[in-house]
Parts: sequence; C-alpha cells; structure tokens
Amino acid sequence: MRRTRAALLGAATALVSARGTANIPVSDIADAAGVSRQLVYLHYGDRDNLLLEAALDLARRELTEPWEDAPGEAVGRDRALAIARHFAAHQGFYRAMFATASAFALNQVVCGLLAPLRREALLARFGETAIPPGIADDLAVFVAGGGAALMSAWLTSGEDPLDPESMADRLQSIGRLLTTGLPRP
Repeated sequence: MRRTRAALLGAATALVSARGTANIPVSDIADAAGVSRQLVYLHYGDRDNLLLEAALDLARRELTEPWEDAPGEAVGRDRALAIARHFAAHQGFYRAMFATASAFALNQVVCGLLAPLRREALLARFGETAIPPGIADDLAVFVAGGGAALMSAWLTSGEDPLDPESMADRLQSIGRLLTTGLPRP
C-alpha cells in the first residue's frame, strides 16, 4: 500500500504541475500511477481529497520533516529561503491548487502542518518565559497562516520567474517586525 500511495500522490502532483490545473480526471491520475480508478476512490474518496493529500505529503516531506529535529534552526533566513525555494520549485502545482475550491482546505492543512513547528521554533528562539503558553500557540497559527496567505499571493500573482531570495527577505522582515516586541532570553 505504501508504494501505491506514493505512486498516486506523485502522479497527482506531477499531472497538476504539468497541466497547470487541478481539474485532472481521476482516471488520468490512476493510469499514471498504474492503479485502478476504484482504488483511488476507495482510499481517497474523490479527486479533491487525493490532491489535498498530495499537497500535504509534499509539504510534509520538504517543509517540516527536514526541520523537526532542530526547531531552533526552523527560524531565520535559511528557513525562509528553504520555504520560498520549495514553493517556487513547485509553483505549477501550488498555483493550480490555490486556484481551486480546495484552496481554503489547502491553506488550513498547510497551516496545521506548519503551526506546531512554528511554535517550537518560537519557543526555542525566545524561551518559554518570553512567550506565555496560550500566546505561543496563537502566534504560531498566526505566523503560519499569514505565511501561507503570503505564499499563495506570491505564487498566484507574483511575476515570473519567482524570486525566492526576495521572498525570503520579505518573510524575514515580517518575522523581525512580529518578534521585536518579544524579549530575547
């Protein structure tokens, strides 16, 4: 099942990226993955759930897993640049996904994936005493949600080719502005 899942998610991502639209028939995705349409429906229910899961898988593999072991390093220019490069490298896929009826759900899923990492990074950088516990959770959701909204706008209306360096600078500037009121440990 693991190989089938990876094949389906990879096929979905590749087809959406190549065609620039999320309106890909389930039969095309199934054919590209070498599975039956029935298997797609059995495991994902419909195309939108499959595409949402493909986006989540891509974000998880490239945006969260590499930073899970070092949350203190998950803030800063290197992290902002890694995020911008990820979205620029997968621009076709994300641009198509953010232009669908699933855009809100995609934003929620990506925020849900990134917010815990944001929280850990903020606490690692500023310490538990600088950010009250409830505020740390709220700030993490706020930062992750705002970052996702900014990425969506950059992907869908930014000038081609996208400039990850410039976006990293923008993310850094916003992060500095948001955290200037927090005392450093």
